[in-house]
Amino acid sequence: MIQVPLLDLSYQWRSEKDHLLASVERVLERGQYILGPEVRALEQEIAAYCGVGHAVAVGNGTDALILLLKAFDIGPGDEVITTPFTFFATAEAIVQVGATPVFADVDPATYLLTAAAVEKRITARTKAILVVHLFGQMADMTELGRLAEAHRIHLLEDACQSIGAAWDGHGVGSQSDGAALSFFPTKNLGAYGDGGMVLMRDEDRALRLRRLRVHGSVAKYVHQEIGWNSRLDELQAAMLRVKLQRLDAWTNERIAIAQCYHAAFADLPVHLPRPAAMARHVYHLYTVTVPQRDQVQRALAEDGIQTGVYYPIPLHLQEALRSLGHQPGDFPVSEQLAQQALSLPLYPGMEGWRQDAVIRAFRKAVLTLPKVQG
Repeated sequence: MIQVPLLDLSYQWRSEKDHLLASVERVLERGQYILGPEVRALEQEIAAYCGVGHAVAVGNGTDALILLLKAFDIGPGDEVITTPFTFFATAEAIVQVGATPVFADVDPATYLLTAAAVEKRITARTKAILVVHLFGQMADMTELGRLAEAHRIHLLEDACQSIGAAWDGHGVGSQSDGAALSFFPTKNLGAYGDGGMVLMRDEDRALRLRRLRVHGSVAKYVHQEIGWNSRLDELQAAMLRVKLQRLDAWTNERIAIAQCYHAAFADLPVHLPRPAAMARHVYHLYTVTVPQRDQVQRALAEDGIQTGVYYPIPLHLQEALRSLGHQPGDFPVSEQLAQQALSLPLYPGMEGWRQDAVIRAFRKAVLTLPKVQG
């Protein structure tokens, strides 16, 4: 039987093996492993790639979110509006700094926050909007920017799934007060371990981030404030610099596979992740919504096609956030997505025969379910 994984990272390793090993050897020969020249170079290269003034490397994407919030002094008594349809770390970071997550439901076509939904949730305690660019597509940063400016609140981005994406030609971090990136291995730009970065337009806040990531220290043994220990190591930075050079090519591969899926599934009774008119979608995940999702997933598994469910429980119904007082039905679009969203295999280096296998199996799985046919 044909086997198609949801994600296969071996192609990236094989295609860049010599360069990756050379970058590791360079670090080992130098003998500096924390916050050295590789980290500084990666920060400069990511800032240039995203079109922002400053980039600060940290230990992982969750730390990037926490430190981003801390850089704007968001804490107890503050509310941060975000989406309930995302990975748990988005809300977790808000709680970790002492603030309160306030959810707004998402658009069923894009799975993203809209300015109209966010505006309904703004109160006198709202300090920021933390918009999530889910699955590789940016939200409407034009309208969200206007809303944030009108209410004098910060617009921040959870861009952990969307490096390389754009809205109206502008990349992540370039239309907001700050953004968080993740370099978790499965991300479009993934490390060989954990890693993250904060993008920032304001130099003073970027300097504070550099202090916060190393115990609030301004010089060795001199601590200006309570901080964290969250530092990207030199080995990861060196390898990420190699992979950054291939990011655009790999992104184009993702887009081409997505377009192939779009064409193959256009006649099916499912919702496809087509990009909004002003968006460049980089397809971190190719996520469809389909009735009887679980049955379709089982049928695909029987045909050797691995799929993923992101995310089966929306944040407002998570036990860890029960104190917020939400009930089923509070955010119906997010709840429906949790029941119907299904991510299909898509990754750079995915062979044509594997793409064809996904197409055949998915079409069969959908078309042989009477209730899906209506």
